Amino acid sequence: MTYTLRSLQKRIKSVFLVLIILSCALAIRLFVVQIINGKSLQIKATDQWTRDLKLTAPRGTIYDSTGDTLAVSYTTYDVYVRGREVADAQSTASFLSQLLSLDYEKTLSKVQRKDISESLLKMKIEAETAEEIYDKNLPGIYLTENVGRYYVYGNLLTQLLGFTSLDNVGQAGLEAYLDKYLTGEDGYSYVQSDLQGKEIGGTLRYYVAGQPGDSVTLTANSKIQLILERVLEKAYAEQKAKAVSGIVIDAKTSQILAISSKPSFDLNTPPRKDLFQLFEQSKMKAVTDTYEPGSTFKILTIAAALEAGVTNLNDRFYCPGFRIVDGQRIKCWKSIGHGSQTLAEAFANSCNCCFMDLALRLGVDRFYEYMQRFGIGQKTGITIKGESGGIVMPKQNVKTVDLARMGFGHAVAVTPLQLLSIVAGITDGGVWKTPTIIKEIVSCDGKITYTPQKTTRRILSEKTSQIVNMLLQKAENKQEDFAFVEGYNVGGKTGTAQKYDENGRIASGKYISSFIGTYPANSPDYIFMIMVDEPSAGAYYGSLVAAPYGKEFFSQLFEFYDMPKDDSNIVVEEVTMPQVEGLSLAEAMAEVTAAGLGYEIDGEGAFITKQLPPAGTRLHKGDTVLLVAGVGNA
Repeated sequence: MTYTLRSLQKRIKSVFLVLIILSCALAIRLFVVQIINGKSLQIKATDQWTRDLKLTAPRGTIYDSTGDTLAVSYTTYDVYVRGREVADAQSTASFLSQLLSLDYEKTLSKVQRKDISESLLKMKIEAETAEEIYDKNLPGIYLTENVGRYYVYGNLLTQLLGFTSLDNVGQAGLEAYLDKYLTGEDGYSYVQSDLQGKEIGGTLRYYVAGQPGDSVTLTANSKIQLILERVLEKAYAEQKAKAVSGIVIDAKTSQILAISSKPSFDLNTPPRKDLFQLFEQSKMKAVTDTYEPGSTFKILTIAAALEAGVTNLNDRFYCPGFRIVDGQRIKCWKSIGHGSQTLAEAFANSCNCCFMDLALRLGVDRFYEYMQRFGIGQKTGITIKGESGGIVMPKQNVKTVDLARMGFGHAVAVTPLQLLSIVAGITDGGVWKTPTIIKEIVSCDGKITYTPQKTTRRILSEKTSQIVNMLLQKAENKQEDFAFVEGYNVGGKTGTAQKYDENGRIASGKYISSFIGTYPANSPDYIFMIMVDEPSAGAYYGSLVAAPYGKEFFSQLFEFYDMPKDDSNIVVEEVTMPQVEGLSLAEAMAEVTAAGLGYEIDGEGAFITKQLPPAGTRLHKGDTVLLVAGVGNA
């Protein structure tokens, strides 16, 4: 076959064209491999010829407002085994199972496995144990750094701080809520390995350091928190309560200074095996749980009535012991009635009849207007997980009898924090502020990554605020000014509310007793609240169950900070509880009043069948005692 010059040229051109196409295809492929997929392929290659161990980054530290450390991370170690590198499986398994308190057979099974690259033997061992393993120099056994969490004060701020899982993930409290801030960026340790995954001796090791999480500074003060926790523990034990909650708030800023619920547990040893206990004792009940506030709600009712102009300090009210509303008889807590009284006296007496009158004078529309203004039925916006907004009856469903009950804190539900933040707004010039618990969050390089968003709104005039402060001061100092806590201008209000069962019926014998205290009463800096759930030590009135612990809290606070008395001339006289059992109700009231004591009456009989405390008990003048009325003989 002969080739012409023309046909040869065609063949050469065809070959060149094919070569050009192949070169272009190769160039495109190289571009895809090296440029587009280069990074991912490099990662895959590195993964094939290296073995890596994660180095868990420390979580951010949590501080209180004074700089005290509350939660800190410390180095622990995890133990891994690579079965392909183990020289003597039996002796290695025996040593590790004894040292780490592991089952020998399970440990041996992991040590002998060669079908996987590595197995975890145990997490978070202490440095001393890790050093023993390191000194043994066992082939195939590796240690990696991990992070443990230590809570400096144990069971302090249990519900607020929360805790982490064994994998260093926040599970409850701020540890969970702020997990994205507290979690650091993990590091890694790399070693080169052969095709079977064995480490190649003499090769380079690579270490990529982790980055710690952000540090969190709280508004809570550990010193005030310690005082609060001691008081709550005492109340929980003495009152044999189902639970006790307490809050201390700075009225000027609405920053939470202390917050807790009892019972609680040590955060370093959470009861993980008892999930019910863990869940119940991890809840911040002061934020998540709603309750009928009872008489502490009267602070809101009287503030709204004064602001709306439907009452004033010259107003008088008559209490026969009940009111008839919508055909229903609604009792005052004092069944024999308070008689004629001024507004200030009615507030100090916590007279239900007066507050029914005030609510009815306001009417449904104005009453709901003020509840909306105060924030009843709305979340406060605090950065604590699970906050409830409370429960308010739809306005269109409210009957006159419902409105009357709302006036003295029934037929409405709030959280302790919600109520206390409103009281802070009422007493601090009438300006409500978002309560805060986080002061700031700062990254490891010093940059502020979070500051709380604060909102304020005026809910009352300053004049009304001053009147309410005066009424609170008079309410807890019935004998004379500065007598509730000797020499100090403390104000306050007690509350007692019945509980309801799951069917909405009143639960017999179950109450919530509470107390809200302010200091100094004329312009508060500190506002304290305690709520005792189902006290069962013999009394349930807030004045008997909760107020004494308010007195104790403020007394310890003043002593700790060495605060001078507002009036050093005040000396509270000690008196003796008289014997009144068997006396008629009128005689007993006269005896107790003559002794300089206040009283609560339980029951509707004509004679005193029981008294608390017993006769002969030494009390302070102005203290409140319990008289149980029943059927007896004159």
